[in-house]
Amino acid sequence: MTQVVEVPLWFFILIVVFATVTFASHFLFPSVRWYFRRRLERAVAKLNTRLARPIEPFKLARRTDMIQRLIYDPQVTEAIVEDARKRGEREDVAFERARQYAREIVPSFSAFAYFGFGIRAARLLANMLYDVKTGSGNTETLKRIPEDATVVFIMNHRSNMDYVLVTYLAARSSALSYAVGEWARVWPLSRLIKSMGAYFIRRKSRGALYRRVLARYVQMATAGGVTQAIFPEGGLSLDGQLMPPKMGLLAYVVSEWTPDTRDVAFVPVAINYDRVLEDRVLAKAAKTGQRRFGVRISVLTGFIVTKLWATVTGRFHKFGQAGVVFGEPLMLSAQKDPQNIEALADDLLHRIGQQMPVLGVPLVATVLLQAGAAQTEDQIKTAAASWTKGTKSQPLEGEKEAFDAMVEGALKQMESRELIEKQEGSWSMNPAETDLIRYYANSLANCHSADLAVNLEHSARAKS
Repeated sequence: MTQVVEVPLWFFILIVVFATVTFASHFLFPSVRWYFRRRLERAVAKLNTRLARPIEPFKLARRTDMIQRLIYDPQVTEAIVEDARKRGEREDVAFERARQYAREIVPSFSAFAYFGFGIRAARLLANMLYDVKTGSGNTETLKRIPEDATVVFIMNHRSNMDYVLVTYLAARSSALSYAVGEWARVWPLSRLIKSMGAYFIRRKSRGALYRRVLARYVQMATAGGVTQAIFPEGGLSLDGQLMPPKMGLLAYVVSEWTPDTRDVAFVPVAINYDRVLEDRVLAKAAKTGQRRFGVRISVLTGFIVTKLWATVTGRFHKFGQAGVVFGEPLMLSAQKDPQNIEALADDLLHRIGQQMPVLGVPLVATVLLQAGAAQTEDQIKTAAASWTKGTKSQPLEGEKEAFDAMVEGALKQMESRELIEKQEGSWSMNPAETDLIRYYANSLANCHSADLAVNLEHSARAKS
């Protein structure tokens, strides 16, 4: 037992390495993980005291545990067996395919990434690009929602800035969970987005197994009280109008709901801009009928570099206003037929249209399209004020005190972009930019009272 054993140096080093790895994996790593886990739990508990809706345990669960829970769910297991039968494969092959889908979908939420980095970045970007305006009743709207209900924000999709704006404005309420498309599955963007609590979806996937895995994740998140954000239109509006709803994610939320489970509060969110960053790309896509926008990375990089340089040199001017209005929540338990998803989607989109923020550029575009002729600044202000009286949207913060300034700012911005022209003291539309002017006017097509509403498309054709 006390004899000296000689071994080669390489073998001794190998023994030490294996012993170190064994010690670390069995003693050191679990202790370190436990230490940081405890610190995270204390930090989240402190954070929850400041949030109107605390972060639910479901969102903080370990990603590996959520993946296991998802793929062993009875409904997913049935879908695996059926998928294997249809493909003529072994069930373990279909099981691995379901595991791959679950890994794609399930996020790895980090409270530090979301509240430490994400919210600050969203606030900085939103306020750098826009003068952000919120509905005067936004805060009270969220306060009226029962604390034990799952909140689902239902939003119109005008721009990719929608993610940034609503994340920033909902920061005092809770952490949002978005569904993002395949455009975001690029490293390292994908890691950041997953850490922010977003989950990826394959928009073109028609496989029953994939849809079942996605549906069960959404249903588990809803049952777990995770605050979510859904774009029912399924994509960016090409012409500025609200598009017909797609039932996918909304159907997943509703289909498994029963009166004895956690209630769901749908909050319609109307978003509008004085300038949509992608407006020309979208207007062109509407004309060609192609949803493949063909944005070149060189053009996007050039745009970002140009704006950053303008900011550094003090020559950057904001893109006008961005407005976000929260409509009256719609409780799922209050619906006569909660499983009538089409009626629910139509009602939510109708509420979004009615609450659309009335901003300067869309309002001036509406006035010029309806007039069909050159207008002086005073005529535009008078017509804009008259038109606004017929809208149903709640006023934005500070709107009444700054109406004239809003119209004047819109005229300057539209002139700088050559959307309108000034001749002999009157403003008229640039004929080459009629499509873009109509794009902005279309955003207000649903927020006006029925007796004053004008079909802008018909009006523009009749006067052309």
